Amino acid sequence: MHMSSLTARLLRHIVIYTQVRGCWMPKHETKLDRLRQLGALNPRPQAVRAAWFHPTGFFDANDFVQVKYEMLRHARLDGASKAEAAALFGVSRPTYYQAEATFERDGMAGLLPRVRGPKTAHKLTAEVMALIEQHQRNGGPLQARALALLVQSKLGISVHPRSIERAVARKKKR
Repeated sequence: MHMSSLTARLLRHIVIYTQVRGCWMPKHETKLDRLRQLGALNPRPQAVRAAWFHPTGFFDANDFVQVKYEMLRHARLDGASKAEAAALFGVSRPTYYQAEATFERDGMAGLLPRVRGPKTAHKLTAEVMALIEQHQRNGGPLQARALALLVQSKLGISVHPRSIERAVARKKKR
């Protein structure tokens, strides 16, 4: 094939599927990778003893959402006690009760992992942002570390410099 007959699309496919000398191109994301990213990877898949979760079966002991659902189903429909179901699926009884409560309240969505920690920049209140903006308007230093020290000294609130950088960037976008 002559080089001039290679289109950009063909070149892209060649680059994607060709081994770069000494290293491989990134592999496709696996189910385990995706479960890990979503926070749904079972921390103890080897503890799941339910026969239908054996490696060759349909069910995946690595999928914690699936494990919790099947645990609840086993207790409710198959008549197992809550303690038996928890032990069979390799979780603690408190985990069972938590899964049961969130499933009753939210259905399948309740079994999905929740993002932990603050959901917003909760320390960067209107008062803190006003102080930062006023300092910037008055020609004060724009470094986030200096601004964090200013907020700490004036308001007694400890704010990470990176949080300030993000808040200032968000403010500029508006």
